[in-house]
Amino acid sequence: MAYLDYQVAQAPTGWRKILHLNWPLVFLLSAVACFGFVMLYSVAGGQADTWAKPQMYRFAVGMAAMFALAFVPMWFWRGVSVFSYVLCLLLLVAVELVGDIGMGAQRWIEFGPIRLQPSELMKIALVLVLAAYYDMLPVNRVSRPLWVLIPVALILLPTALVLKQPDLGTSLMLVAGGGILMFAAGVSLWYFGAVFTMIGGLIYAVMSSRGTDWQLLKDYQYRRIDTFIDPSVDPLGAGYNITQAQIALGSGGWSGRGFMQGTQSRLNFLPEKQTDFIFTVLAEEFGFVGAFSLLVLYTLIIGFCLYSALSNRDRFGALLTIGISGTFFVYFSINMGMVMGLLPVVGSPLPLVSYGGTAMMILLMGFGMVQSAHVHRPR
Repeated sequence: MAYLDYQVAQAPTGWRKILHLNWPLVFLLSAVACFGFVMLYSVAGGQADTWAKPQMYRFAVGMAAMFALAFVPMWFWRGVSVFSYVLCLLLLVAVELVGDIGMGAQRWIEFGPIRLQPSELMKIALVLVLAAYYDMLPVNRVSRPLWVLIPVALILLPTALVLKQPDLGTSLMLVAGGGILMFAAGVSLWYFGAVFTMIGGLIYAVMSSRGTDWQLLKDYQYRRIDTFIDPSVDPLGAGYNITQAQIALGSGGWSGRGFMQGTQSRLNFLPEKQTDFIFTVLAEEFGFVGAFSLLVLYTLIIGFCLYSALSNRDRFGALLTIGISGTFFVYFSINMGMVMGLLPVVGSPLPLVSYGGTAMMILLMGFGMVQSAHVHRPR
């Protein structure tokens, strides 16, 4: 009996790790990706080679990477957490110095044939370093001011670099993802109250700085704020994107117009329909039923991640799982809120559905770490 108890207490080894994978999470991620393949096929007018097929290849590579990372023991992720954070920070600095400019933003850096967006890597690196920090920190010090300032600095430093690119969407994800992990680690709610108060002051400062020499945001970002408040102020200019998106959302009705029958996407009224606004194509073609189904899949992914975290007695693994799933939650929440007019348009793709290489690969690598925490959790 003692031998059996010893075996149960150990993490699985060898091929047994495959049996201990979080298989519902694998199936849910695949189901969401299939939504993306179908919608990319649709927005390309029935052509798979344009966006759907390359996305399938990337997803296959990303899933292979996820399975590979799932077998890596947790001590490795603890060990590389600080290194990965520093490396991503240096890459963000390199983007500022020698990065490629695309669509008015400087967010990418080239390594031969590879075009990398370091801000996507930083989403995972930040979660790693914060999880390692709180795993090392005694619980009775979590809410002490000095020990709170350290993770705040770890969050704000890359956020400032990403905001300068400019990339407001990713900056919000870094702050929100880091805040979720701090909350999960047990930081006092008084600090969060102070942060929300500071955010209110920052919003006032941002709006007050408009048109001055010390203007805090770019002009196009202020136009996005105006559009968020009232899209009708410039329906053919800054308000065009959100106006067309809302028309597409409304025209889908309960069950949608039918696959490849959406007028907004077919007549090219929707901007960036293969990336940021792909959710509106889904809602127009499959209606409330299709949009709600995707939201259910996203919610189930979060639910299985939280269940894995709550059942994990390893603090680092639990915090890592919560941090990555929290970042994923912020990811799709910002996109959906953006296209529905609930949030300003900040240029955030829909995870696993929108067309894109770096974002999908990094996200699946993050879920590979979630799988690693699940497979290697103490039993």
